[in-house]
Amino acid sequence: MVWLDGVVTGADSARIAALDHGITVGDGVFETLKVVDGTAFAMTRHLARLRQSATVLDLRLPLADDQLRAAAAEVIAAVAAAGHRPARLRITVTGGPGPLGSSRDAVTPTVVVAAGPAAPWASTADVVTVPWVRNERSAVAGAKTTSYAENVVALAAAHRQGASEAVMANTSGALCEGTGTNVFVVSGGRLQTPSLVTGCLAGITRELLLEVVEADETDALTLDDLRGAEEAFLTSSTRDVQPIASVDGVSLGSPVPGAGTTSAAAAFAAVQERDLDP
Repeated sequence: MVWLDGVVTGADSARIAALDHGITVGDGVFETLKVVDGTAFAMTRHLARLRQSATVLDLRLPLADDQLRAAAAEVIAAVAAAGHRPARLRITVTGGPGPLGSSRDAVTPTVVVAAGPAAPWASTADVVTVPWVRNERSAVAGAKTTSYAENVVALAAAHRQGASEAVMANTSGALCEGTGTNVFVVSGGRLQTPSLVTGCLAGITRELLLEVVEADETDALTLDDLRGAEEAFLTSSTRDVQPIASVDGVSLGSPVPGAGTTSAAAAFAAVQERDLDP
């Protein structure tokens, strides 16, 4: 189900302009949230990041947070009323209808709020490293934009190799992130994750986890550190903490999940249990 211009309708019926800047040049930002018992998890943090991303793109959000919350609640309720279990919510804001080029017109941005069911993630992930890199000096580094073509290419490459996620370094060779995930590794008994200096996205699950576990943020990790880790896991807003079983076809330490991953997953689960908007 989709909320668009104040109306909730089926995804097949929702319409935006053919020359919307989100379509023609990928001019937009978005947030994906998981839905727990009919409530979008960590909405306050996601809305704050949505606005931060919009600021990077100099994109005006036409709705206040309370309006976005109301739209989210409405579309989640519509999915449930249609007999489905809402599990995933996405808020997308684009530059609105524009010219055939990078310049924007002085129009109201497009806002789309969509919700629906989602297949559960596997209990573990097999990942591969890919040769393409994140540009930590990009004009939109750290922003969650709709320009996802690089991720599409990298994830397709992972799928061709039988993996479920692709992991990239940045231009300096530092371990950065997956196509839709942050990465944590355990090495020498220490939990570590790439710092934001590497250009990785400031993931909401990553942020919450760093508040409740002892972990080092560093720009010194490499892809080899991931390959040689004692254990490792991915985080994202829909998969929470997902253990990595293998990297580039080579199994990580046994058992999977390891003690560090199990502890991190329990800590994050406790956060969610205490508060759906931490």
